[in-house]
Amino acid sequence: MDQSADVYSFAIISSEIVTKKEAWNLEERKEKIDEILYQVKKGGSFAMRPDILAEDMAAQQNLIRLIKDCWAENPEDRPNMSTVCKILMDQMPKTNTNLMDHVFNMLEEYTTTLEVEVEERTKELTNEKKKADILLGKMLPKQVAERLKMGQTVEPEGFDSVTVMFSDVVKFTQLAAKCSPFQVVNMLNDLFSNLDTIIENHGVYKVESIGDGYLCVSGLPTRNGYAHIKQIIDMSLEFMNFVRNFKIAHLPREKVELRIGVNSGPCVAGVVGLSMPRYCLFGDTVNTASRMESNGKPSHIHLSSAANSLLNLQYPGKYCSFSRGEVIIKGKGVMETFWVAEKNAEAEGDAERDAERSISPIVANLTDNENVAGNGVYRNYLKVS
Repeated sequence: MDQSADVYSFAIISSEIVTKKEAWNLEERKEKIDEILYQVKKGGSFAMRPDILAEDMAAQQNLIRLIKDCWAENPEDRPNMSTVCKILMDQMPKTNTNLMDHVFNMLEEYTTTLEVEVEERTKELTNEKKKADILLGKMLPKQVAERLKMGQTVEPEGFDSVTVMFSDVVKFTQLAAKCSPFQVVNMLNDLFSNLDTIIENHGVYKVESIGDGYLCVSGLPTRNGYAHIKQIIDMSLEFMNFVRNFKIAHLPREKVELRIGVNSGPCVAGVVGLSMPRYCLFGDTVNTASRMESNGKPSHIHLSSAANSLLNLQYPGKYCSFSRGEVIIKGKGVMETFWVAEKNAEAEGDAERDAERSISPIVANLTDNENVAGNGVYRNYLKVS
């Protein structure tokens, strides 16, 4: 609603004053109100307006012309309120007009103030809506958020090939015990803010962060062929490089380490909940990725056989991955898993030497009955070739 709409309303009310009848004189017209509304909305060169008959012309012609100008079809052709007030003042007797001057001045000031206030409130509403959209976009994928805002249901969707990554801060409980609650929040905020930037740079979708852990996925909600394995591995490697130099402000001597697990395969994604909707992933691919993380080792990226096969098939020779050996995984049995050491920018011989250097401490640190996070037991299945 703007000033031009107020001017139009003024014209309709003025026509009722001049004719001493309701606008369009519904009681005496043949058309029904729906037909009149249709003609008014239709507009055009001869838009439908209230009738001002010959007997009504006894009113001053200037006033009649003003009324017709005020209900012009094009809002830009209508006079503003200042012009309306000036014309009306010219029609008033020249004597004793102080009271009317005061009334018109008050109305004009009120109209101007109201317009400014409406414009400011509209800007505030627009800004708040943008903030809400940004926040919703961080909680849900953009296309999902748009459908929910439109009141549409979001059906679960199956994806044939995605890569899922879980990460966890090693010994976070012990680290948090050395901090106050505020320091824990500040530490995680500092760490996660930087990791979120890395995620955005690689086009990966962060599903959620739970405590000190991350769940990320690539290949959904936007399908990207098989590029998802590359995006996740590149992001994971950058995660490791970042935390290697990350310093805790109040514990500068403490070292932060991540444990990362990766798996590739099909999964289903959908929105769960009404009051606080969440975009969730379902399927064995997600469960296996979680097992890769919980059965991994600090500062290592642990791959399932499916993820490693996809990585080497789609990007042969570009990454240095090597077998960890066979490991008993809770709920899965014996699985051969793999480590990713780094992105291989050199010749294949360099990758082999890097693998040999990286595997030595891993063999040395494994025992026959090592328990990791209560989720799996390493046996003497480790095979070093």
